[in-house]
Amino acid sequence: MSCKASGPAAVNPVSAMDYMPVDKLRTIQLERLKFIVKRAYDNVPLFRKRLEERKLTPESIRSLEDIQKLPFTVKADLRDTYPFGLFASPMKEIVRLHASSGTTGKPIVVAYTEEDIRTWSSAMVRSLAGCGIHEGDIAQISFGYGLFTGGLGAHYGFESLGATVIPASGGNTERQIMLMKDFGVTCIACTPSYFLHMSEKAEQMGIDLHDLPLRVGVFGAEPWTDEMRRRIEECSGIKAYDIYGLSEITGPGVGCACEYQDGLHIFEDLFYPEIIDPATGEALPDGQEGELVLTTLKKMAMPMIRYRTRDITKIVTEPCACGRTIRRIARISRRSDDMFIIRGVNVFPSQIETAIMAAESVLPVYQIILTRDHGLDNIEVDIEVNEQIFQDKVAAIEDIKAKISHSIERTLGIRVVVKMLAPNSIPRSEGKAKRVIDKRKM
Repeated sequence: MSCKASGPAAVNPVSAMDYMPVDKLRTIQLERLKFIVKRAYDNVPLFRKRLEERKLTPESIRSLEDIQKLPFTVKADLRDTYPFGLFASPMKEIVRLHASSGTTGKPIVVAYTEEDIRTWSSAMVRSLAGCGIHEGDIAQISFGYGLFTGGLGAHYGFESLGATVIPASGGNTERQIMLMKDFGVTCIACTPSYFLHMSEKAEQMGIDLHDLPLRVGVFGAEPWTDEMRRRIEECSGIKAYDIYGLSEITGPGVGCACEYQDGLHIFEDLFYPEIIDPATGEALPDGQEGELVLTTLKKMAMPMIRYRTRDITKIVTEPCACGRTIRRIARISRRSDDMFIIRGVNVFPSQIETAIMAAESVLPVYQIILTRDHGLDNIEVDIEVNEQIFQDKVAAIEDIKAKISHSIERTLGIRVVVKMLAPNSIPRSEGKAKRVIDKRKM
């Protein structure tokens, strides 16, 4: 198989690593861990300093369990060493730079050697193949291109798999729908919230997505629930797969759902997963929920050692029906830094989304607005109802509102204000949806 355009060499879509005997996989992981720790120690001053403070050297790593001796890396480390302080390769070997949006200050910068690009592409191929995508598919990529890793990460993966790529990027939704229809698109990659916006726009244009060849969606870059996945599948007739990644590690392709849609397989020959207690940093056993920590095992330009993702999940202990031996994590629907505290109660947006998605006649479009009145924090949840209910039945709207209010109160233990809005009242996003608006400090 060869690529249809210039880019990384084609990769076997079904990697033997995915099905390797576990003891052999652990041996490979340890060899790669030793290598990457030495590379970081020799080339990254911050990492070397932290090891020396702990009186550790690369030779201190003799088993996979010894990874727990190593210091964590956090997002602040990337900002504090901006722009190139965590690079382990000289600039002459760096072939690409990506960066975050930098909305909270300096962006975080990530780097890739040519080998890193090939490794990333192979992870994406394994992700896409697990979703049933194959040579001959026509793939529309509606992730943003540019410094964001989503667009180019998906692009190289689809091309390496042998698919025809339409690099649509984000925005201009009517044109996206036209391309989808006219080009016979069979799979699409974007954020789940943007695909829901596409489905709304298609309906307004008189196009039923069920009538198109579209059969697979690969969605990521924002937390979303199983209820949201089912809503997407119902409104479009496709199979919706969750892909996981983060720029600090490589971009999309760290993990992905398979055809059984029961968690995300982590390509742990490339990215070693741990689960820790987010409060204490102590390692937790498989099956127990905590914060996901990842170590890159083959990233040459910028090794990440024990990177704290802030994503809350667990390692699934049951074998997957697909036969892969690489471990899975449960769907990530929340982050530790997404949590907000209202009247002493820890609240995650995913808890509210689950209650909303269980209701009929509402659109999967909502916003959570946090306010403070005389020192008391309050939550308002704004939800759009569909056109038919909005026009026809005031009583029906009140009934839906009461059910959602009760469901949220039962889940959180606190009362929230629920407002039912007309269709198209909430601004749509062409990238990551802005679900929470915190007005408490405005």
